[in-house]
Amino acid sequence: MKIKSLNTVLVFIVSIMFSITLFAKGLGGSWVLADTIGKPFEVHLEKDGSASGTHGDSMKHGTWEDKDGKAIIYWDTGWTTVITKEGSKYVKKAFKPGDSITDTPTNTSDAKRK
Repeated sequence: MKIKSLNTVLVFIVSIMFSITLFAKGLGGSWVLADTIGKPFEVHLEKDGSASGTHGDSMKHGTWEDKDGKAIIYWDTGWTTVITKEGSKYVKKAFKPGDSITDTPTNTSDAKRK
């Protein structure tokens, strides 16, 4: 009986480690982006789907999803930010409220993992 319990605990620990590894390799985590004048700010994408940022009131709180290899961030203000890999680098595209992510972005900049 003790061996069964130990195996259960080991499977649980390995599952958690696997989940953390997938999150670290995915788009979640902390990013450094640039605004329309090139000023850097940070965005944090959490495992629970919440997002936070340091770019004033327009990017403080929101939610995000990994869709087709893109981090799509929906800010409470209506702005949308997309982080995607293009070639060997990551790029941020910002869309104003009411625009679709298939429209021309309001701003584009490099995106770097922190």
